[in-house]
Amino acid sequence: MATTRIAFEELPSAVLVAVEERTGPVLKIETVSQGFNSEIGARICTESGACFVKGLRADHMRAWTQRREAEVNPFLRGIAPELLWRVQESGWDLLGFKALDGHHADYSPDSPDLPKVAELLSRLGEVACPDIELRRAEQRLERYAESSSDLDHFTGSTLLHTDLNNANVLVGDSAYLVDWAWATRGAPWLDAGYWVVWLMAAGGHEPESAEEWAARIPAWRTAPRNGVTAFAGANANIWEEIGGNDPEPWTARMVIASRRWAHYRKSL
Repeated sequence: MATTRIAFEELPSAVLVAVEERTGPVLKIETVSQGFNSEIGARICTESGACFVKGLRADHMRAWTQRREAEVNPFLRGIAPELLWRVQESGWDLLGFKALDGHHADYSPDSPDLPKVAELLSRLGEVACPDIELRRAEQRLERYAESSSDLDHFTGSTLLHTDLNNANVLVGDSAYLVDWAWATRGAPWLDAGYWVVWLMAAGGHEPESAEEWAARIPAWRTAPRNGVTAFAGANANIWEEIGGNDPEPWTARMVIASRRWAHYRKSL
């Protein structure tokens, strides 16, 4: 479910003071509307530059995602925006990232962004998975797989993003992945699989076209055929559940896309 967004200026004064101790006086604030998981989302400008701030109340049910992002960020140079600081003050937990210029990725079939995203996911596949606490892909997919034996396909030691929403990809001269709340350890081809569904839902791709783009990522080329089919089915089950609890237009698109991909895989 989406989290209600509040204005940066509405934070307690002690929190604002703590932020300015790290950034210098805030000269301009731009509220960011994208993103479903943070109560605070803002680009703040200071004399020393700009940064993107995201945060949650310390007692929020997803407060653990702040820690996850802070822990994984040092291992993502060139993949994700650099984490500059963290403020934990007066019941709030905020992360300040280096602000990047660029636009959210366009996933449409003829988009010039697609090669940059494929290259980004290829580079991510070369990052060694850090020795930090991460959920495992087979854990996350356990309830949704059609068979317990399918889970073996999802097991691995690769660092995964798992939320390839086009709003989580910033594109300029190159592409960067933001929002690492759902970072996971698993099979190396899974992020390409997650991308397939988003290419269909956000970009209007047919399954064949989406898989052709996935094939540009080296790990996808070694994915087991049965494993991909099992993942497509599990992913469809996940989105059926999400769509039933959160009937928003974007979730409806994901439900339809994941169903279509699962049907396509089973027809092969």
